[in-house]
Amino acid sequence: MLTLTIGSFALAINHLLLILALALATLVGWRVAKRGGENPESVLFGLFLLGLLVARLSFVIHYWRYFQKDLLQILDVRDGGFLLWPGLGAVVIGALIIGWRRSGLRRPLGWGLISGLTFWLLATFSSSLYEQGTHMPDMVLRDANGQSVQLSSYQGGPLVINLWATWCPPCRREMPVLQKAQTQNQDVTFLFVNQGESMQSVSTFLETQGLNLNNVLFDSGGQLGQKVGSMALPTTLFYSPQGRLLSSHLGELSEASLARALESFDALNSRNVHTCSTANC
Repeated sequence: MLTLTIGSFALAINHLLLILALALATLVGWRVAKRGGENPESVLFGLFLLGLLVARLSFVIHYWRYFQKDLLQILDVRDGGFLLWPGLGAVVIGALIIGWRRSGLRRPLGWGLISGLTFWLLATFSSSLYEQGTHMPDMVLRDANGQSVQLSSYQGGPLVINLWATWCPPCRREMPVLQKAQTQNQDVTFLFVNQGESMQSVSTFLETQGLNLNNVLFDSGGQLGQKVGSMALPTTLFYSPQGRLLSSHLGELSEASLARALESFDALNSRNVHTCSTANC
């Protein structure tokens, strides 16, 4: 499951885990502070913001070539561009400095931080293991000519599946990014699976926007989104040549966040080459 859906509201699981971790850290810190010490609620929230800031800045620095032409993109965090370990490091260092300066906060802050980070790391790791253990759904879609197409027929190479719709603003904004990536990465197959719209409306949209996309498929009942556990658009899925899910992205992709996601294919190829060399194949 990639999202938690309540009515028309959808929340990414990784975002939910982050919120729950902060809530747990705040609760534990408050309980410990009742036995003696300062309430660390405001400090924990400040450390949370510090971690996000450092994680974002680290991402921007690492993928600077995608941001240097449009600096305003740095502020657009909707692309999910954050680097985990620099952010965690900033939180831990910040907590150590604050604990050293304010003795009354040491125990409440320490126990709260340990509880929140432990929960978040274990939950995120478990969610990632579950997600990466899933395979591409076996289902039939339709192509632009109205012909039935088996989704599994696209296996055999790196595969990116984008779930989208013309009425979805972030879907529309990320289309040029995906089109450019499709042109630049000839070894990767991109599928654009429209959710619940007619072929005519999609064709009109692509023509008016000047988009030239290969492999536009149609899922009239929105079944693919249900099968992969995401009821929000856009959703982008990254599959190995064997049809195993490597990663997913809920929400709008920027050039930088898409480049990072495509690195999962490079890592997979490196592991395969190493395995092959070890086996002398």
